[in-house]
Amino acid sequence: MATSDGYGRRALRYLESTRNLVGCGGGALGLGLHFAGLGGAWWPGVVAGLYGAGALLTPGPKPTPPQPAPPPAPTPAPAPVSVSVSAPRETAEPPPDPELEALIVYLDTVPLPASAGVDALLAALRETGPGPAADRIVRHRLPVAVDGYLRARTWLPWAGPDAPDPAAELGREVKQLAAELG
Repeated sequence: MATSDGYGRRALRYLESTRNLVGCGGGALGLGLHFAGLGGAWWPGVVAGLYGAGALLTPGPKPTPPQPAPPPAPTPAPAPVSVSVSAPRETAEPPPDPELEALIVYLDTVPLPASAGVDALLAALRETGPGPAADRIVRHRLPVAVDGYLRARTWLPWAGPDAPDPAAELGREVKQLAAELG
């Protein structure tokens, strides 16, 4: 919505618009006429008039066509109901979280210390399945902890002698995340 943009963003959008650029070209043409001696005493009006003509006569941006609504998903046919007595089914494993799988693939490429216990935390996350605590850990907390470890390891050569060990800090954070997971 246009009203949710700030004044600065709206001003920049106009300054970059085709209308303004064509108007600026008209104003430059008016200045050229003035320097050629054709504008006389009315040259500011000529410049403003050519800018206004260019800005007002240029067509506006083309409206974007409305996006078609996605087709409704087909509903599966109801399964036939059959009454049979069978052995109790084993509980099926929850489907794997795609974000957890993507995080595992990424963490396989990162050189993490084994002492940090990241592999054990990932195994625990797979066992527990999706849930609010696991989602928070997978989507935010563990990536931030690994990012902090990688940044600290990058700056380790310039850190002082009392700088904390990045591997120990990562291990402490992973233990805290495992405790939150339960």
